[in-house]
Amino acid sequence: MSTLSLKTLLGDYPVTAALKNGAVRSPSVQLDFADVKPPSSAFKRVVRDLEFDVAELAITTFLMAKAAGKPLSLLPAVVLGRMQHALLVHNAERGPLAPSDLPGKRVGVRSYSVTTGMWLRGILAEDHGVDGDRITWVTFKEAHVAEFRDPPNVERAPHGKDLTAMLLAGEIDAAIVRDDKPTDPRIRPLIPEPEAAARAWRARTGAIQINHMVAVKDTVSDQAAAEISRMLEASIRAAGSPDLNPYGIEANRRNLEVAIDYVYRQRLIPQRYTVEELFR
Repeated sequence: MSTLSLKTLLGDYPVTAALKNGAVRSPSVQLDFADVKPPSSAFKRVVRDLEFDVAELAITTFLMAKAAGKPLSLLPAVVLGRMQHALLVHNAERGPLAPSDLPGKRVGVRSYSVTTGMWLRGILAEDHGVDGDRITWVTFKEAHVAEFRDPPNVERAPHGKDLTAMLLAGEIDAAIVRDDKPTDPRIRPLIPEPEAAARAWRARTGAIQINHMVAVKDTVSDQAAAEISRMLEASIRAAGSPDLNPYGIEANRRNLEVAIDYVYRQRLIPQRYTVEELFR
């Protein structure tokens, strides 16, 4: 049997370790891993150039790419999931700031359509009554999907500016940061008791906050896609099936329903998709 080689973008996580170190393999499909770190730096190439046959992709980017007609389908594997509440931060040295204070303020974020920003805007709207349209979002990069245009309450930071430096200087009032959030003690979570708030959100919604799943180009055959899915499931199971990395359509149904709803309500996509529409 000949082996199909597929160009693949996949990050280094506990749930991908068995797949990337060869402990999980296939006699019919070989994943040719691109050396890209972090994988998010190549998401534009995934959706604009269709460079990869198999690719990790932020769920917001995937949904926006689908709305733009990109020939990509989802596989039911979460490779990165996390609760986002602690990633909205402010400079405590400049005085107290509550979520309800954000309308009329300036909040920095890497890109308006970044998935962490999507989740936090939804959290602010649902749990704190904050309309994201009343916030000025200061961004540093354009959307991965070229067809998307930022809304009018988004402005681009001056060239060469740094998000953390802007926050400390008072040029922005708050910021949405990555998992490797700044260590400066002045920078603190804006949502009170973020871990407890995350648990309460999960209990209320019955969902986790998906960041990255895996997509395949529509040119990949159904048989090859099924084999990739099998390998992804085996690699996730080898990591102990972590709580924030569910595998399977039913295991992710509620997670995807909430993500679709948030993305739609923020006008990042023009329609609500069903979960089934995301897959083959």
